[in-house]
Amino acid sequence: MNGTAPPRRSKEWLRILFGTTSAGLAVDVALAVVRIALAWIFIYYGAAKLFGSFPGAGPHGLHQTSLYMAHSAHLRPGAFFAVAAGVIEFGGGIAVALGLFTRLAGVALFVDMVMAMITVTWATGINSANAPPGYQLNLALAVMALAVALIGAGRFSADDLVARRLDRGRKADSVKGVLAHTTRA
Repeated sequence: MNGTAPPRRSKEWLRILFGTTSAGLAVDVALAVVRIALAWIFIYYGAAKLFGSFPGAGPHGLHQTSLYMAHSAHLRPGAFFAVAAGVIEFGGGIAVALGLFTRLAGVALFVDMVMAMITVTWATGINSANAPPGYQLNLALAVMALAVALIGAGRFSADDLVARRLDRGRKADSVKGVLAHTTRA
């Protein structure tokens, strides 16, 4: 044995989860703007499903959303899918806004929109004047969520703070390993 511990898999998974891709200030600002817009839309729809917040089309509150999920989307039990969609949208929107667990939230929001397309809007085409509407909004939101999941939150995020702290820990561990190796020599 060389005296240094092998890298722990949990730290590597944390680096993957919290890692961000930065290609400069312009990209980080653009990611922040996309995250805020995406977050607002998902918080809006998630709050409508869970709490009946915000006036507008679509089901409001868990009871209406449960009925909608069971009868229109054909997802049963409707109450389970109503809560799941509401939590994913509301919680995922908050996570994306903060830039915390952004990759995980982005994947969850992507899957949420794919499910919405498959179960509700796909049959009406990309643009429909009739109810339910076409899938153009679901598609745009899914692609934005996937982009955030693949790229990460960028420099202006809680994920970046966590990633920098993990990198500091890794650098400190490697310095300790080098020092331990040189002191034995």
